Amino acid sequence: MSDGRGHDWPVIESVAEYENGWYTGGYDLVEQPDGSTKRYYWAELPSAVVVVAVADGNVLFVEQYRPTIRETHFELPAGIVESGESFTTAGARELREETGFDPDGTALLQEFWTCTGILRHRRGIVFAEGLTPTDRDLDGNEFLSPAPIPVEEAIDVARSQPTNDATVEGVLLAREEGLL
Repeated sequence: MSDGRGHDWPVIESVAEYENGWYTGGYDLVEQPDGSTKRYYWAELPSAVVVVAVADGNVLFVEQYRPTIRETHFELPAGIVESGESFTTAGARELREETGFDPDGTALLQEFWTCTGILRHRRGIVFAEGLTPTDRDLDGNEFLSPAPIPVEEAIDVARSQPTNDATVEGVLLAREEGLL
């Protein structure tokens, strides 16, 4: 490993301590630039996509209960990028599954690593437009309701507690690109 400044951080060992189908957790024992060693713990998750979809003056949110934080909130449609999918293809699929809208067009606004202090996880923010109603196809563990929010209220809704990083990032990126 390199720190980008010419310092190598040799990986002495990399150990996966836990795997469950959703993520893998473990550590890398690395030699730091001063010669000391340290375990850096990580969780590896598949890439995910977040969709900012606009139709008829609304941004499509979903209302969803999140057992992890024990709260219901409004968030952007999102999900795992399946093997062989691009972020835009996964975004169109997730939008269709969760909201019942099929986009005519999608565009990748940004792709990035998230929570780099602990996660090995990439995220893509996709913009979708030209929406046509279709049937929803929720996964067995998805209990959510589509919630169209007027564009002029989207940032306030995204920032209202409880909220999450993906929703705030998606709405702010879309606004920055002049899409909201």
